[in-house]
Amino acid sequence: MLLGVILIVSSAVLYLIHFVIFKDAHHIVIFLLADIAFLPIEVLLVTIIIHRLLSEREKRARLEKMNMVIGVFFSEVGIELLASISRSDPGLDGIRKELMVTGVWTESEFLRVDQRLQDYEYGVDIGRADLRELKRLLVVKVDFLLRLLENPNRLEHESFTELLWAVFHLADELTRRENLERVPDTDLTHLGNDVKRVYALIGRQWVDYMKHMKKRYPYLFHLAVRTNPFDQTASVIVR
Repeated sequence: MLLGVILIVSSAVLYLIHFVIFKDAHHIVIFLLADIAFLPIEVLLVTIIIHRLLSEREKRARLEKMNMVIGVFFSEVGIELLASISRSDPGLDGIRKELMVTGVWTESEFLRVDQRLQDYEYGVDIGRADLRELKRLLVVKVDFLLRLLENPNRLEHESFTELLWAVFHLADELTRRENLERVPDTDLTHLGNDVKRVYALIGRQWVDYMKHMKKRYPYLFHLAVRTNPFDQTASVIVR
């Protein structure tokens, strides 16, 4: 409000100086009305169009940074976590071939697989899940997950934020149990739901990650293809 008052007073003083020097109120009124008439157009150009363009540019920059963070997540923990959980999915063999991403995949292929995973009934046989392996993997990555949660850019990516919270919750559940071999069936069912939640979220996120890598970073994409968590014969060695 103070700034607004200062600007209005400054404008009035300048118009007064103009009148004192040139004694021409007619031109002052003409230019004043012309400036006022241009204000709506100026608001349209500056406030709406230019501001929106700049906002979109900033948003794309933040999303690009977030995609880099997602790439680090999969490199550090995501790929291994997805591979471990998927081994306990009794229905995975039915869609495994559809998840064999290659370098010739197009945008439509990624879209089709994303839709397939959206409709897929994620299953986790908790009896086949290696909870000790999951605990080992997540315990050493807790600090890493916390740093990702502290990243302000994650607010631009709601689905990844939800995934982080699910993974962090699973890590918290597993680390609070000293002996995972002696838990009742009711507790195993609870842990199975936590694992299934992570599985469903990380599966679709992995497809988005692969699509982004192929589009922006082909050399990283080739490594991601060779370490496909759904490929039982995956090997980082180039053959």
